[in-house]
Amino acid sequence: MEQFRGETSFTTRVGKAHYQAMASPTAMKPFSTEETQRILHHLQQPAVFMNMTCDWPALHWTAEQLSVCLSDKLIRFRLGRREETNTPLFETQCSYVEASLVHFLSWTCGQSGPDVGPFSEFSYSEYWAYADYKYIAMLFQDQPSMFEDVRWPDFGFEGRDGRESTLWIGTEGANTPCHQDSYGCNLVLQVQGRKQWYLFPPDDASKLYPTRIPYEESSVFSQVDVLRPDPRKFPDFQKARVHTVTLQPGQVLFVPRHWWHYVESVDPITVSINSWIELEADDVARVSEAVTKAVVCAMKGCPSDDNRDDWLNPTEEGVTSHNENMQYLNLAIRACAQRQTDLHCSTLTLDPRDSRPAKRDSGGQIRKPCVWKRDPAPFTIPFGPHLISVCCQRRDSTETRDMTPKDLEVKPSRKWAGEPQEDEQRTEPASAVRLHRGKDECSSGLTQCVACDRADGMSENSSEDCEESRDSIITTNDLLDCLVHPDVIATVTGLLLARHTRSHRTTAAS
Repeated sequence: MEQFRGETSFTTRVGKAHYQAMASPTAMKPFSTEETQRILHHLQQPAVFMNMTCDWPALHWTAEQLSVCLSDKLIRFRLGRREETNTPLFETQCSYVEASLVHFLSWTCGQSGPDVGPFSEFSYSEYWAYADYKYIAMLFQDQPSMFEDVRWPDFGFEGRDGRESTLWIGTEGANTPCHQDSYGCNLVLQVQGRKQWYLFPPDDASKLYPTRIPYEESSVFSQVDVLRPDPRKFPDFQKARVHTVTLQPGQVLFVPRHWWHYVESVDPITVSINSWIELEADDVARVSEAVTKAVVCAMKGCPSDDNRDDWLNPTEEGVTSHNENMQYLNLAIRACAQRQTDLHCSTLTLDPRDSRPAKRDSGGQIRKPCVWKRDPAPFTIPFGPHLISVCCQRRDSTETRDMTPKDLEVKPSRKWAGEPQEDEQRTEPASAVRLHRGKDECSSGLTQCVACDRADGMSENSSEDCEESRDSIITTNDLLDCLVHPDVIATVTGLLLARHTRSHRTTAAS
């Protein structure tokens, strides 16, 4: 990991100087609201907007200032060990504390005892901390003027501010496991420190070995530790196309719909603000998520010998009943079909969850999805010093360097590119590797499942392999990996919507 971080003190000074230059009163924004909206409509890959937030008061939201605003208000922090493994650290495997930002800052300064509150149980040298998914509408509900500090209308989203945004505060090493958001696209403003982003296109989903365990509505997780992948368990990951960028203060990253991403803080303290933008395509996605939730809750909610794992993400409020899940599924199908046939939403009473914003919305606000204006005229995206494309990185380079505002791309290291180092060669027994095969290889693509135990074309030692594979037990999670595989869910969603359409036509004709 060291090769991605560089000299912390130097890069911090560079970030502050860059922020001061951007905050100049004479700074002009490179794109108008209309131009920015048009750019977002045409962007098909991640990109970074420069100099678009020079007058945003939110750029002053450092952890120190936020600690003053929030005073002794308790915030939930997620803590993870600073250790290198070959598996993602999911939120179900982390520790959690309720603490104030004052405690958090004291902890990061090396203090101990009462000054750090509940952080006293965790060594700063061994743990990182992350206050993630903090909805600004709830954090500052008694300070509504703070909402106006976040100005997404500059990107063409009128009326969107801090109420529809989320705050993230972390230490160096704090990270979000690689995942895909089911809903919307994403705009991310970096406020303090730097964050390293690794992004993968939607078409590479099978190479990222998707899973819905742990389950979280709106998130599909990858089984791969993208920085330290296990090439034996996840061989196809080496073919995944990674796009990397180090996001600096004042810059805004656009993450297109369904792009996979892993994010890690690389400076001592980082603060960022994001907003998930609802899209028309989310109507179908909500049906898919409703199907997934019904299947996962039904199977994992049943007592069995292998249903003792922590399968529900801590961000979920709890396990809903099958009856509730089916009600939501029917509401989602009706709403989706209704919008597809251009009927008015006011003629149907919907569950508030059906129209909630992208990702998890603790505020329960109801908003219509963003409708991109049709643009029939030819358009060339104005990439340049004010709009940087996050390009795909080559796998054959070990060169890395610190980012500057004019040079955002980062070349990958062999360490995360799926090529084991001399001191990291796997010593796992062959039997253990064979045991992984049934789940991990099959989950990379449904077409591979039928080939797992075929006897033709076996090598000299494969007879024993097949025998052990047949003896391995298929778990509930193995079954779920196939049942709620994105390809399967997409097919089921299409069938359900078609069934509803036929039923609706039959009813109307009678």
